[in-house]
Amino acid sequence: MEAVLDVVEQIPPGSVMTYGDVAVVVRRALGRGGPRHVGAALREAGAAVPWWRVVRASGLPAVHKVETAVSLLVVEGCPFSTSERVDLRRARVAP
Repeated sequence: MEAVLDVVEQIPPGSVMTYGDVAVVVRRALGRGGPRHVGAALREAGAAVPWWRVVRASGLPAVHKVETAVSLLVVEGCPFSTSERVDLRRARVAP
């Protein structure tokens, strides 16, 4: 869980990574973990990390917190392709 949180804390404001992107970084370091592991770690951590900077591969934020995530990303200047979908080509940070 700490490895996931460390990666998420390094995502710059206005940028995002997908759950899969974070999982790739964690797997390189630990040899295990996947996108669901990332989601579980963020769920447990709550507001301790910028969870809104991790989105699905489609660019959509977590389903149960879409409004909050979109609001926080807009404040940070994150580019969107639709009202709720992050423009991954412009906002995504490479793993």
